Amino acid sequence: MGTGARFPIGFSTLGCPEWTWKQILDFAQAHDYAAVELRGIQKNMDLTLAPELSREGGRIEESKRELRERGLRISDLGASAELHEQDPAKRAAQLDEARRFIDLAETLRAPYVRVFGNKYVKGVPRDMMLAHIARGLRELGDYAKPKGVTVLIESHGDFTDSPSLLEILQQAASPNVALLWDAHHTFVSGKEAPEDTVRQLGRYIRHTHLKDSVPAGPDGKDRRYVLTGTGEVPVRRQVEALAHSGYRGLYSFEWEKRWHPDIAEPEVAFAQFATVAGGYLRGAGVTELPAQ
Repeated sequence: MGTGARFPIGFSTLGCPEWTWKQILDFAQAHDYAAVELRGIQKNMDLTLAPELSREGGRIEESKRELRERGLRISDLGASAELHEQDPAKRAAQLDEARRFIDLAETLRAPYVRVFGNKYVKGVPRDMMLAHIARGLRELGDYAKPKGVTVLIESHGDFTDSPSLLEILQQAASPNVALLWDAHHTFVSGKEAPEDTVRQLGRYIRHTHLKDSVPAGPDGKDRRYVLTGTGEVPVRRQVEALAHSGYRGLYSFEWEKRWHPDIAEPEVAFAQFATVAGGYLRGAGVTELPAQ
């Protein structure tokens, strides 16, 4: 690797929870990744508290310089904010976290901040739940707009079907609100073919999470993550559906090592994804990195 010819691929730091900032950047550069998605740095899941991204002593400017020197970009910041909360104080705390991440994204010139829906609350009718989440997204979109940031709701948790996500996005009705398509979740949990998901939601997709898995557990209802292309998730078709839709974003590998420490090490999984995804993209006619 390290040829300098980069496909529009990235990886999430969720997959390398023990790596230092320099290890993250050096590996990305060596394996021709174009971008890094920040979802925690070592012990800091709240990126606004990460020393590498602190304003103190100019550390964040040094980190930005280190990215530029390696020809890397930050694809997005992954917040933990969940917009389903009904309690006003808890909801305010979730929105506050998202705003802090939006502020950080502006400083880092990262285009996106990811948030979650994330659950249907017992006793709350579906239409009220979707409207509640949409209002939160619209509020965050209004905050993000002057900062040049777009807020992405991820297909995750209870919201992995296209009809519900489409309703939320349409109700949010904000140019600074869009979708992070976790293609694994809409296939496994939402039971949707990738072509159908892209047909319904493609105009909202700005970023994506790709990963492969197989059934696990005594009843086969759990999932075990496996190297890309070795499981039953149609990752190639997901890539092709995006590419053929005119998608101009990044194809990001989300290897959930932080949550599942028994899966393959990042050195193995990240390198394998770069090779396999590069082949998928080449086959789909994607050969260039989109402008930032």
